[in-house]
Formats: sequence, structure tokens, C-alpha cells
Amino acid sequence: MIKVLFICHGNICRSTMAQYVMQYLVDKRGLSDCFYIDSAATSTEEIGNRPHRGTQAKLYEVGIPCGDHRAVQMKRSDYEKYDYLIGMDTWNIRNMNRIAGGDPEHKIHKLLEFTNRDGDIADPWYTGNFDETYTDVMEGCQDLLEHILKEDME
Repeated sequence: MIKVLFICHGNICRSTMAQYVMQYLVDKRGLSDCFYIDSAATSTEEIGNRPHRGTQAKLYEVGIPCGDHRAVQMKRSDYEKYDYLIGMDTWNIRNMNRIAGGDPEHKIHKLLEFTNRDGDIADPWYTGNFDETYTDVMEGCQDLLEHILKEDME
């Protein structure tokens, strides 16, 4: 089983969106039994909160189920538990490395690393643009899934 943890600052916008997008893509391919997908935050400020209403609305608009995830903070033990720890931006990666105590097994990546453009996914908490975030998250998740299928499931 491939275990993927998506991580952003608060775990209410980008990482939950990525969690549900990736689960949707995996389910569409009939691979649900092969994956465990979750999300977490690097901060504590949103712990216990549900996904942002903008994330929920965008996922609803595109027909992707949005579950009842509650924000949690990434723990050091997550590094051992997951095969992929996927951050949304450079600050997330810095904080993920701090929480994990480093990345000796090269499990920590930015989501857009798997696309042909390695950049940050803008935080819609600040931009208000959930459409742009969704476009980047969908592209990143599609390419991450292809990478996993090629590298880990052949």
C-alpha cells in the first residue's frame, strides 16, 4: 500500500483539496485498495477545523466528494508512516523538514515537482482564488499518481 500525506500551512485549503483530488483520481482508476491518502498542517492554528468553505465549494463544483476531514498537525512519526510527504510551497517544505528532523529517505516533495514546472501552489486563504489552486492541485496530483504508478507499482 502506498501512503501519501499532503501538507500545507493550516490543513484547511490546499492539502485537504489535494487529499480529496488524489483520492478521487485513485478511486476512478480502481486503485483504492492500493493507497492510503491523508493530509496535515505544519501549524497548529486551524487544528480541528473542517476544510475551508472555498475548498468545499470548488470540490463540489467539479464533482469531487469532500469528506469530513478535520485539520491535524504533521508529526515526526508521519515521516516513518508515509511513503510520500507532499508540501504545497517552499515554506511548507522547510517546516516539514523541521518537524521530520530532516529527509534522509527523500520522501518530502513539493506537489508541483511532479509536473513540468516546479513552483509553489498559491494559498487561496490569502489569494481567494480557489480555481487557480484547484488547477494546480489537479495537475500535481495527476502527475504524482503517474509517478507513483511508474516508480512504485510496476
